Amino acid sequence: MIAAERTALILLAAGRSRRFGAADKLTIPYLGRPLGLHVVVALEAVPFCARIAVVADTALDLTGCGYTIVTNDDPAAGLGRSLRLGVEAAQASDPDAVLIALADMPRVTATHIYRLLDHAQGDDAIVASSDGVIPRPPALFGRAHIPALLAARGDMGARDLVRRGHHVVAPPSELIDIDTPQDLEKLAKALRRNG
Repeated sequence: MIAAERTALILLAAGRSRRFGAADKLTIPYLGRPLGLHVVVALEAVPFCARIAVVADTALDLTGCGYTIVTNDDPAAGLGRSLRLGVEAAQASDPDAVLIALADMPRVTATHIYRLLDHAQGDDAIVASSDGVIPRPPALFGRAHIPALLAARGDMGARDLVRRGHHVVAPPSELIDIDTPQDLEKLAKALRRNG
């Protein structure tokens, strides 16, 4: 197990959201708060050693939520650039691991994050989330993988590392990634139907 207190949280919030249209996706209201704040609120009690948000053009106030802000001035360069910027900033806290989360995954829970931490064994740990089929973020990387994360390029990010890691299964509804207005409407309908 790697302790939360020795883990730096890196929240990636710099995507261009092309499929969402012209709106600032992370500020769109969802269940009474901006979409991008759901994961922030869900993880606020987890005692990470650092909280870093990599942002581009969002009006979402993550500084007020205790995050160190890193600006990705070239989000078109792909996910790898945001990942590198976040990991570079995380190194200041000398963490045993970094946990990568996405701001557009509003159903992630602290319980799931603790399950990832519980499965992380040592500096070479890679523990990713999965719906039982596809591994995805949130994902945790032990300090031995920091050089590989710093070398990430393009839109692949850490996908190859994630595939090689241990996968902790969560319900697909918990790992939903909101890419389009239709994704958000579908999620809202499902919650109304089940709630």
